Amino acid sequence: MHIDLRTVSIKPLRQTFDHVARRIGEGKAASRYQEGTLDLQATANFHYRPTWDPAHEIFDVSRTALRMADWYAFKDPRQFYYGTYTITRGRQQETAEANFDFVDTRGLADMLEPELRTAATRLLVPLRHVAWGANMNNAAICAYAYGTAITQPCIYHAMDQLGIAQYLTRAGLLLGDLDALDEGRRAWLEDEAWQGLRRYVEDSFVVQDPIELYVAQNVALDGLLYPLVYLTTVDDVFASRGGSAVALLTSFMSEWFQETRKWVDATLKTAAGESADNKALLEHWSTHWRDRAASALRPVARIGLGEAADEMLADALGQFNARLAKAGLTV
Repeated sequence: MHIDLRTVSIKPLRQTFDHVARRIGEGKAASRYQEGTLDLQATANFHYRPTWDPAHEIFDVSRTALRMADWYAFKDPRQFYYGTYTITRGRQQETAEANFDFVDTRGLADMLEPELRTAATRLLVPLRHVAWGANMNNAAICAYAYGTAITQPCIYHAMDQLGIAQYLTRAGLLLGDLDALDEGRRAWLEDEAWQGLRRYVEDSFVVQDPIELYVAQNVALDGLLYPLVYLTTVDDVFASRGGSAVALLTSFMSEWFQETRKWVDATLKTAAGESADNKALLEHWSTHWRDRAASALRPVARIGLGEAADEMLADALGQFNARLAKAGLTV
């Protein structure tokens, strides 16, 4: 019997879904990110307006003062949809778990100088409450903002912050056992050094405009806190004093900030480039919340940096302003 093997090319009738094709052009193949993002926001046939907010539809662009001709103009440079997001975070979790195991099994926390260990515990453990607040805020942005292009990465951001809170809890247990968590909670509620930051977080919970909340949390607070605490205090100052174990425990936070700032900056640049009114509004929000965040973080920075806190904060502010300038904002 003779068998003739031939290659048959089957041309697909269409490359992607109709609603995606209308945006990228007929006959063009769409990426998984585009198919998992574009035009997925519900826009019609709502059953009723929310009884708790009858002035708005369930999904309503008028919830924010920012105006966009197309809410799908936003793009995530990481191209995160559910698949790529979970794969990326899964790999990072494996690295984080290995770091925690390395510190734990070799007793590296016990080898820290007592003064450094105390400073790391006092600085890091209360920050789990800040991360929990960031989780709440990004979930709120996802709920009340408009368009999957911005709400989808915000819910990923929310889950990242929940993970960071859990990592900080585990770091506290390694550095100081259960007493460290109790002391961290007491410090968050009672210590003067934390009350400015606590007020910032609690005030952010009642910000009604989802894009202003985005600026308050993801731009201003995270934009100063992560460089000041993780990149400067932990990775530079603590590590130079023999605290490499602390840097291992917080390595996810440092890497995460460097990655997510690309998405935050891209969002700001797109919104500011839409109109002069948007630019002015974002500059106003960014300046207001930047100044509040800087004031709240100053006493916190002194826990790990001492007398150098003011200088390091000024440096962080300079980097923050330069970063926003690249996104088209003058602050």
